[in-house]
Amino acid sequence: MADQLALLRERPALLPNAVEELLRFTPLTVSAAYPRYATADVELGGGTVPAGRPVLTSTNAANRDPDVFDEPDRLDLTRPAARHLAFGHGPHHCTGAPLARMELQVALGLLLKRMPDIRLACEPDTVEWTTGLLFRGPEHLPVIW
Repeated sequence: MADQLALLRERPALLPNAVEELLRFTPLTVSAAYPRYATADVELGGGTVPAGRPVLTSTNAANRDPDVFDEPDRLDLTRPAARHLAFGHGPHHCTGAPLARMELQVALGLLLKRMPDIRLACEPDTVEWTTGLLFRGPEHLPVIW
């Protein structure tokens, strides 16, 4: 991931794409929080979901679907515009998504500009994440600059 940060520092024009890739790659919500209901019998994965039955979907798994994303478990800030589901889809798409995207671009851009040497003060795999009911995020994020 350090290589991706270096790439973003070298090519700040990648910032909008970087935000999209980070939204795809780093799930900030807990998936399957809200059930959907089949409106008709649906063949799925070799079985049938009967009409009226609840279905729990995982947008986090969808954002790592190898049928949609090449090398889905690799962070790639140059990946073509992602069709991720970080903000939902259809009637369940977050109405605040454009504002959130803009906030992320401004915050990340200013952070990299004002603190060009900022980096994690620990190994990435040691960052502990909250696992609350709806949202998740780092418990602590030690950085140095």
